Amino acid sequence: MSIITLLTDFGLNDEYVGTMKGVILSVNPSAMIIDITHNIDPHDIIQAAFTIKSSYKFFPKGTVHVTVVDSGVGGSRAIMAIEMAGHIFLAPDNGILTLLIKEGNIDKIIRVDNKKFFLKSVSQTFHGRDIFAPVSAHISSGVEINQIGTPITKNDLVKLSIPEPRISDKGELIGSIVSIDRFGNLITNIDSNCLKNFCKPEAGEKPEIRIGDSKIVGLSKSYENSEFNSPLIIIGSRGYLEIAINCGSAKKYLKAEKGDTIIVNLLRR
Repeated sequence: MSIITLLTDFGLNDEYVGTMKGVILSVNPSAMIIDITHNIDPHDIIQAAFTIKSSYKFFPKGTVHVTVVDSGVGGSRAIMAIEMAGHIFLAPDNGILTLLIKEGNIDKIIRVDNKKFFLKSVSQTFHGRDIFAPVSAHISSGVEINQIGTPITKNDLVKLSIPEPRISDKGELIGSIVSIDRFGNLITNIDSNCLKNFCKPEAGEKPEIRIGDSKIVGLSKSYENSEFNSPLIIIGSRGYLEIAINCGSAKKYLKAEKGDTIIVNLLRR
């Protein structure tokens, strides 16, 4: 069984996702197509970068991951295929795989330029259907990625400037909101290891999060650890610090948006 995942900002109101699947199945009728999500905010490469990084490892090795958030479609940007950790990733060369590349362990990087594996007629506005879909289907059918284009190196790739947590002059941990899920949970760029290195409960320390004019103290183990409709901080399933509301929306409660700064201070007993 060959698995192809799709992650896009296309939504489901139009025919875009459906026609991509039609092309894939025309090339490889036995492909199993899994939708990771099509609700990435339009053109939000950073949100897509965090989403594919936190998702791919839950699929079997050999999976082909198609990640298309591509405002540069039809322009000079390239399309790349990366083989790493037993998975293959197809994406525009716009920095969308920056976080994956930072993990290392890359086996191959290919610039996808062999038109033999494209549809015969390629639209300037829909490479998802005309290039990504057929190429992913051919790979899932057993075509080696060396055959679909030209080998390149990491230095040839576009690097995305993704906000990283930092320590301020005051000793505060500064992060930002990179995604907001449908429940209104605020997902930050501070992962569990970063928080552990900054805050050590065994030394009597606990975090205090400040976002706007609001403060939230202590790390919860589950949503029910806080009172109904009250804010909490938790390490979410993606492995990143999240700000949530028990049975509510942190986005609405805190009037928060993507890109907002969060500040973590240490409280000591």
